[in-house]
Amino acid sequence: MVNQLLINDDDYYVPDANQLVTENDTPVDNFGSAKQQRLLVGSLYSSLQNQTFLAEANVGIYYTDLQPPIIPDVFLSLDVQVPEKWWEKQNRCYMVWRFGKPPEVVLEIVSNKEGDELGKKLEIYEHMRASYYIVYDPNQQLGEKVLRVYELRGRRYFETSENWLEQVGLGVTLWEGKFEDRQDTWLRWCYQDGTVLPTGDEHASLAEQRAQILADRLRAMGIDPETL
Repeated sequence: MVNQLLINDDDYYVPDANQLVTENDTPVDNFGSAKQQRLLVGSLYSSLQNQTFLAEANVGIYYTDLQPPIIPDVFLSLDVQVPEKWWEKQNRCYMVWRFGKPPEVVLEIVSNKEGDELGKKLEIYEHMRASYYIVYDPNQQLGEKVLRVYELRGRRYFETSENWLEQVGLGVTLWEGKFEDRQDTWLRWCYQDGTVLPTGDEHASLAEQRAQILADRLRAMGIDPETL
């Protein structure tokens, strides 16, 4: 247990961030998980530019001063952002008492049977009160289901067949395609109609396609687009 710091006259205490281990420089990922994390986090920032949120991969979440942090593969927290002085000790990771709320979505990518994603981790996220807990098991290490979505109802998680996360206005879907030159099945965020959130490269490709269509239409009208 770390020492606590009195921050007001109402006897409300928070842990002293200087005594917390906010990073330990231990690599834990594999190639597949690392790419999947980049896809999930990057597509949020490239597609939701008008919203305030924080999404990260492999950043610790402190949910109580009595336990070490839990480090989800990906998390999404709405209506918060990284503090301006993010190199200061108390701003280097996600401390629930500083942000005022837990993330809405926490996600784990199963690499083996050692992570206890359906046991201890589920209990921690449930206690932390994250609205949704997603377990992506691409190699079916934990059973036949590749994707499990848990929704917090009251104080407990309930597995749901719905992949639409109503409280965050996003869904998750399995998508066949190429990301970073790797053709595979990927877990992606999607809109309610099932359309995936584009990555930065996909946004650029769509813009290029639209420009080409416009140029072709102008040429069909006898207008050289290069002169505009």
